Amino acid sequence: MPLKAIIIAGFACAGLAACGDTIGEQALVGGAVGAGAAAVTSGSLLTGAAVGVAGNVAYCQAYPHKCN
Repeated sequence: MPLKAIIIAGFACAGLAACGDTIGEQALVGGAVGAGAAAVTSGSLLTGAAVGVAGNVAYCQAYPHKCN
């Protein structure tokens, strides 16, 4: 995988820090970032979105004080 794709995916994943206020918003943000990262790295968009949703919701529910 090219270094450029890895760097872009890293910045896309950093967007998960903007969790959202509700579980729905958290899922939407996570899915969008996950699908975007998958598109940049030529991965499966559906898998990327699913992983993004799960990761963002789980993180924001575990650490609500870190999500703005």
